[in-house]
Amino acid sequence: MKYKRILLKLSGEALMGSQQYGIDPKRLSDYASEIKSIADHRIQVAIVIGGGNIFRGMAGVATGVDRVQGDYMGMLATVINSMALQAALEKIGIKTKLLSGIAIEPVAEAMSRRKAISYLEEGKVVIISGGTGNPFFTTDSASALRAVEIKADVILKGTRVDGVYTADPEKHPDAVKYDTLTFDEAYQKGLHIMDLTAFTLCRENNLPIIVFDMNTNGNLLKVVAGDKVGTLIEK
Repeated sequence: MKYKRILLKLSGEALMGSQQYGIDPKRLSDYASEIKSIADHRIQVAIVIGGGNIFRGMAGVATGVDRVQGDYMGMLATVINSMALQAALEKIGIKTKLLSGIAIEPVAEAMSRRKAISYLEEGKVVIISGGTGNPFFTTDSASALRAVEIKADVILKGTRVDGVYTADPEKHPDAVKYDTLTFDEAYQKGLHIMDLTAFTLCRENNLPIIVFDMNTNGNLLKVVAGDKVGTLIEK
């Protein structure tokens, strides 16, 4: 396997499947099976999930919710998604630990770098919820921060498209896919791969990002094995 320790970033919206909101049990089960496929190869797996299928802070602002309050509500949404994924993984025999950037015991342990690394080295899948624990930061930023903290080899950003394109391929059929990009190229082209805070953190710490289609069976294992799947962004 090319990568030994990875951070998998999943969007909350991805958990909706074909639903309008919430968590689709089949999608959750599919994701758990994909994660098991790499955990079975003794890959150290940390996961950060968004909360947009339940509540998105910025959307809350539009309805009159205070931004700080809305962001904390979004963090709690990530905890719900993380608990659901934890349950799905443990159902199929994968040992997990749930950590959180915000204090929420007894549901989850407080996030600490040493604790997360120790659990990874024990062979447990570590799910890190609660964002960064601070308002004004997205789960993209949280995933970049956690990846740097645990010294991950790569961030794997699982999406519903098979990489980064010149334009949104769902709206522009003639869009062209990039196989590789540098951080500078992605920035200059205005490609919205992650928010700028997350992107800068990855660039400054020489942490590569691979954007790939998480919804295709077997893709996660192929990415970890080093197959040319998705789009690689690095220095």
